[in-house]
Amino acid sequence: MMTAERVHTDRKVYEREELLNGCQAVAHGVRLADVDVISAYPIRPYTEVMDQLSRIIADGELDAEYIIADSEHSQFEIAKHASSVNARAFAGSSGTGWCYGFEALVVTATDRLPVVYIVGNRALDDPGAFGVEHNDAMAVRDMGWLLLWVTTPQEALEHILLAYRIAEDKRVRMPLALAMDGAFLTHSQHIVKIPAKEAVKKFLPPYDLGAGRLHPDNPISIAPQVNEDWVMEIRRQNWEAAKRARGVIKEAYKEFNAIFGERYSNPYFTEFMTEDADVVLIGLGQIAAAGRTAAKRLREKGQKVGYIGLRWFRPFPTLELREVLKRFKAVGVIDRDFAHGSPDDGGVLLHEIRSCLYPAKNRPAVTNFITGLGGRDVSIDDCIKMFGITQKAMTDEKLDDYVTWIGVRE
Repeated sequence: MMTAERVHTDRKVYEREELLNGCQAVAHGVRLADVDVISAYPIRPYTEVMDQLSRIIADGELDAEYIIADSEHSQFEIAKHASSVNARAFAGSSGTGWCYGFEALVVTATDRLPVVYIVGNRALDDPGAFGVEHNDAMAVRDMGWLLLWVTTPQEALEHILLAYRIAEDKRVRMPLALAMDGAFLTHSQHIVKIPAKEAVKKFLPPYDLGAGRLHPDNPISIAPQVNEDWVMEIRRQNWEAAKRARGVIKEAYKEFNAIFGERYSNPYFTEFMTEDADVVLIGLGQIAAAGRTAAKRLREKGQKVGYIGLRWFRPFPTLELREVLKRFKAVGVIDRDFAHGSPDDGGVLLHEIRSCLYPAKNRPAVTNFITGLGGRDVSIDDCIKMFGITQKAMTDEKLDDYVTWIGVRE
C-alpha cells in the first residue's frame, strides 16, 4: 500500500493520504467513527471491508467487538441488538445476502435503531452474478431506511462519518445504508485523505440512545404486539422522522464543511457543467465518472449538456431537485436497476424523478436509460449516446418511447 504522509499542522484536519479502494476507505471510516460492535458475514464484493477491519482491530487501532455471524440474518440481528443497548454498530452485505436478512432489516427500521451498513451493490441471483446493480440496496427504500450512494472512496470514508452523525441524531434515529457500486468502486483505488481523529471527534459526538436504551435499569417495551391499536401512530412517527431527516442532513453537512473544508456545497447531489445546460443526465453511483467525461467532451463541441450525480435516495431531495431540474429542457435518467412491469416499463429512479417533477409548471421532457446491469461497463460513448437521445427528446412533441436499454445485445 502506498502511503504519503501529509500532516496539516495548521488545522490538523487530515493526518495522511493513502492509496485505498472503496472497501478500505469504508473500514477507515468505521475506525475513525470509533464503532463499538462489528458483526461480519462477508460476501463479495464488500468482503474487504471486514478483512480490513479485522486487521485494524488486530493492530490495536480500534477497540471493538468483532463478531463473526453464521449468516446475514444473524449478522443483522447482532448489529440491531448491539445498537439497542447503546453500542455504535456496523455491518454490511451485498446482493442476495442483503435480501436474506430482510426480516432483520425491516425490524431495525421500525425499532428506529441507527445502525450503519455498507451495501456493496451486487446483482440479485439467479442467474449467478457478482456484478453491480442497485436493486439490492433499493429493496429497503420504503421500509424506513436512510439510503445514499457514494461515487469515490473519499466520499465513502467521509459518508461513514456523516452517516453516524445523521442516523444517530435524536430527531432521526433511523438506520442508514451506504451503497457503493460493486467492483467499480469497492475494488478501484484512489488517493484518499484520511481525517485526523481530533477533527472527527469535533464532528461526531458519542452515540447516546437516551431513554430508548435497552437496559435493566430502564424498563421499556420493544416491538410489542399492537396491531390496529397503535401501528398507524408508530408508522406516522417514523414518517415524521424521515421528514425531519432532511433538515438534519443539511445541518450535518454544514458542520462537516466547517471542520473539514468546503467539501460539499450541496448535500443531496452534485452538479457538473449544468449552469447553462439545456440537457442533463442524472444517475446514482460511480456511473458519474463516465457521465461527467461525456458531458465535458460534448461541451468542447459546443453542446450545452451537464451531469447531475444524485447522492441521497432516502430521504429523496424532492424540493431541491425539482428546483434544479425544472431549469432544463430535457433530463435523461440513468437506472442501474430494473422495475419490470412498472409505469412505462421504466427503472426505479425514473419514477422518483418524474414524481418529483410532476407539480412543476414547466417540466422538462424526461427519458430513461436502463444500463450497466450485472456489472456490464457503461462507457463514455454510451453516455454520449444517452445525451443524444435526451437531446432528441427535448424537441419531440410526443415522447412515445420513454425507456432505452443501453449496451444490451439485441
